[in-house]
Amino acid sequence: MSAFIDKTLSFTAPDDSLEGSRQAYSQMCRAFTAPCPPTLALEDFELAGVAVRAYYPQRAAPLAGWPCLLYLHGGGWVVGGLDSHDFICMELATELGALVVAVDYRLAPEHPFPAGFDDCLAVWHHLADTPFAIDPRRRLVIGDSAGGNLAAALCLALRDAGQPLPRAQVLIYPALGGPADLPSRHECFDAPLLSSRELEHYEALYLAGARPSPYAMPLLAKDLIGVPPALVAVAQWDPLRDDGVLYGKRLNAAGVDAALYVGQGLVHGCLRGRGQVPEVDQLYRTLLGFLADML
Repeated sequence: MSAFIDKTLSFTAPDDSLEGSRQAYSQMCRAFTAPCPPTLALEDFELAGVAVRAYYPQRAAPLAGWPCLLYLHGGGWVVGGLDSHDFICMELATELGALVVAVDYRLAPEHPFPAGFDDCLAVWHHLADTPFAIDPRRRLVIGDSAGGNLAAALCLALRDAGQPLPRAQVLIYPALGGPADLPSRHECFDAPLLSSRELEHYEALYLAGARPSPYAMPLLAKDLIGVPPALVAVAQWDPLRDDGVLYGKRLNAAGVDAALYVGQGLVHGCLRGRGQVPEVDQLYRTLLGFLADML
């Protein structure tokens, strides 16, 4: 894990500018992204005016249509895009034999809340407009970090509107708007790859002074009754750890079937440590097992 952290931190921005941070993040992501497997196809297009990327096995679709995962990337709502999370989208499509649709939602601070959230919701509503046959009974949403926030918010919005829900929601070390006095905020205030100060900075850029709502900070929801079953995976050394723990408890209290996975020894952003850190490999086994069951 130390070697993984050192490699991640070796990609430093040339200056303090937002563009410099995005360039460094992109370089880091490329360093952890393997070539696309020859059995997999990638295709870029737009849905509802939002850029997306589809990952799918190079074979005929199942008779009932592809099982589909809508993937919402992390990056503090500020960095990341279609290339940054190729590594996990390719893994999910390959291991699960599924169609994965990744969303290039608008980023803060140029486009603060609710822009990114609106993009994700629009893509969900237009999944039937993709060039692929999708099984409507086997669609789910998954996101990491800021993407976990967007995935949880998407499920809340669909429930509130009385619209068809994902089969499940998978939230990986999600940022859910927990209060500043959560124990993990203090225990992990200087954690590697995400500190409490960095978290506050990203949240401020995303909210841009807007009045917080459950769609921006899902832990503000009055109740979680009727949202989809969930897997909430958190990292031990992450200021966001207790956001996920608290959300998992609230889901169960609302009668939602929610599994909580606490990754011992894990840090925020560790998904890229696949094949390098045994604890990360265990996280993937849990993740893939849950998704296989849901699909």
